[in-house]
Amino acid sequence: MQTTQSPTLTTSQLPQVHEPRNDGIPLDLDWVMSAQANTSAIERRAKTLPGRRSVKKDYQAAWLCKAISLMDLTTLSGDDSEGRVRRLCAKARQPVRADILEALGMPDLTTGAICVYHEMVATAVDALQGSGIPVAAVSTGFPAGLSPFHLRIAEIGESVAAGAAEIDIVISRRHVLTGNWQALYDEMREMRAACGDAHVKAILATGELGTLRNVARASLVCMMAGADFIKTSTGKEPVNATLPVTLTMIRAIRDYQDRTGIKVGYKPAGGISKAKDALVYLSMIKDELGDRWLQPDLFRFGASSLLGDIERQLEHHVTGAYSAQWRHAIG
Repeated sequence: MQTTQSPTLTTSQLPQVHEPRNDGIPLDLDWVMSAQANTSAIERRAKTLPGRRSVKKDYQAAWLCKAISLMDLTTLSGDDSEGRVRRLCAKARQPVRADILEALGMPDLTTGAICVYHEMVATAVDALQGSGIPVAAVSTGFPAGLSPFHLRIAEIGESVAAGAAEIDIVISRRHVLTGNWQALYDEMREMRAACGDAHVKAILATGELGTLRNVARASLVCMMAGADFIKTSTGKEPVNATLPVTLTMIRAIRDYQDRTGIKVGYKPAGGISKAKDALVYLSMIKDELGDRWLQPDLFRFGASSLLGDIERQLEHHVTGAYSAQWRHAIG
């Protein structure tokens, strides 16, 4: 069994780098239609991933701290309140108990971002002042993306005006399912333009796209149209982030970077709740895309319950004992 080296994250090395924006390229239908996905081969490769990497002790703690720094701490519930969002923002500022962070030598560790509905953007921006933690807003009729198009565009503008530095948009799945790639490209271009200086993450809702080939082609079209990130899911579908979908999407990212020189980010969201799963995703990213993608400007976890399990693992590393989940509550 191979051992993945520690990412050597320290507080003095918390990433401040940012890739240039993806301005996109003209739609290349020949490239899109040539994209294929060997489902059985992808699934076989994905099945091998959990057993191929083993990280222990200090190496594991370093990787788990890295995972926290790449996390979009999220609340997207109908009963969200200002109090809940402010508690979540406090957790983003100090994602692990102070004594554990001190023991790890990581007193300044924070999450990568906070992700909320538009209604809570202003509250989150206020609560995070001075922290450097960006606010991401889900937009464009999240999660279904079926509201009138002009309202979806207006919603992006409202979230940017409220202070959102990142916008998570949802694509129209019907364009993928009917193979209308020009319509998907045009939609994504207009949404990208509406975001202005805010980075845009395109949510593909992969659990509703039918095939991995559709996932690969939709990934390419969204990147051609200017997506800064491509993201698996809203977290509201029956099937969210999976290893086969991740492998398909990050190989599309690698292909796009090879052909254009442009690096696009990746965000798996939904269904990642255990520290061991986070380690598998990180090792896959390192293997397939390289160390540069292990930075928050190019990789994020869309998760909240994941943080609680990581914190328990870090306490076990420091103290040698597991604690109850209530000792690491998010809110």
